[in-house]
Amino acid sequence: MSSGLDQQRWYAVFTQPHAERIAERHLSMQGFQVFLPQYLKRRKHARRVDVVPAPLFPRYLFVSMDAAVQRWRSIDGTRGVQQLVSQGERPLPIDAAIVEELMARRDLAGFIPLARNSDLRPGDRVQIAGGGVFDAAIGLFEGFADRDRVVVLLELLGRKSRVVLERARVEALA
Repeated sequence: MSSGLDQQRWYAVFTQPHAERIAERHLSMQGFQVFLPQYLKRRKHARRVDVVPAPLFPRYLFVSMDAAVQRWRSIDGTRGVQQLVSQGERPLPIDAAIVEELMARRDLAGFIPLARNSDLRPGDRVQIAGGGVFDAAIGLFEGFADRDRVVVLLELLGRKSRVVLERARVEALA
């Protein structure tokens, strides 16, 4: 019998590498409500570019359950799961507002659109900041490699080279 203190809450599940969808399917078959936030990722392969679904948080998904009532220990033995994120012997609940916000941001196809920084356009002059080998170098913005990295064309050793950098290290020049 539930004390009323425990109720349906969201928990994070750490999956095996590249097994988020397998874990999602098997947890759902066990009766758990599962949420795997995904976005559409551009992937280059063999001279072509595909757009494929990818986990927003690689190796993580969310399950909703009442830990006082449901058999949550079975989660660790589920195919594709490494472990339920816990604190000691008890599963560690996460703030429901986080999951609800992610769910609310989904588009009609169920994917979470990622906001691109609109201040950069292909061909814009940029400067590299934040230290490192390319610090203060000036180049041309080519595009986004993924959600956190950009491609910049730099003049290196007398020829133009493409360099992939963290978005935070690239600043637009006026």
